[in-house]
Amino acid sequence: MGSDEDRSILQAGERVLLVDAKERRYLITLRTGASFHTHVGIVDHDSLIGSPEGSTVLGSTGRRFLVVRPTLSDAVLKMPRGAQVIYPKDLGAILIEADIAPGARVLEAGVGSGALSMALLRAGADVVGYELREDFAERARSNVAAMVGEGAPYRVEIRDIYEGIEERGLDRILLDLPEPWRVLSHAEVALRPGGILCAYLPSINQTAQLRAAMEPTGFGMASTLEVLHRTWHIEDRSVRPDHRMVGHTGFLTTARLLIPFEDRRVPESETTGRADAGSEDPAQDEPAEE
Repeated sequence: MGSDEDRSILQAGERVLLVDAKERRYLITLRTGASFHTHVGIVDHDSLIGSPEGSTVLGSTGRRFLVVRPTLSDAVLKMPRGAQVIYPKDLGAILIEADIAPGARVLEAGVGSGALSMALLRAGADVVGYELREDFAERARSNVAAMVGEGAPYRVEIRDIYEGIEERGLDRILLDLPEPWRVLSHAEVALRPGGILCAYLPSINQTAQLRAAMEPTGFGMASTLEVLHRTWHIEDRSVRPDHRMVGHTGFLTTARLLIPFEDRRVPESETTGRADAGSEDPAQDEPAEE
């Protein structure tokens, strides 16, 4: 078997996505001897294990199910969660706006169910999360392990970021919490110069308060956006936007930590004797009398 064929084969312990004839999606973890029960029939896990990804299998009632590995978007929308997740349309924007790249040192505050953590890790970042609730932290760790693997550069600490940030020299700080303006003074110390702070907020009032709080700080180049996601129905000659769309979910604000410009006077000693330096005494520039 070639390497491409090996990667297509589904293994026990993997998460897979079952899609029925009506395009309903079910996220399951394959286990030897187990079965998945739906209102349209039962699917034995053993019929999936060892099959190539993209196969169609039959349930106990003869109904067809397509089996594929879940994308990150599938996992985010279908995974177990306690907190509201950041939607896939916003995850993509965060990765671009915050310029997440392999090796970036990222602090994420408010990890929730781990949706953003998974996106960051898939992009190659090293991630530390601050979370107030132990149940959320444990759920995030579990979801990340299931999607990314146990060896990911990821840890979650039970900490209140409003009280301070322990890390230094961070490349990025990502905030999904209600009062990000309370983090600005801590972020100025924890970020490296040029580092990016990114905050995800549900309301424009919170966003305006954050932008106002940034004015006297070292953060600049601020911008705010939101992402609207609309799919289309395309079937024969029926081509139109879908009736439903994922509209407003949150506002995304980014800013960079800048080094303030200091307007220093040039010491007089540095200008003495310079050929191109003009005299400070206007009378010395006048022609001498004959």
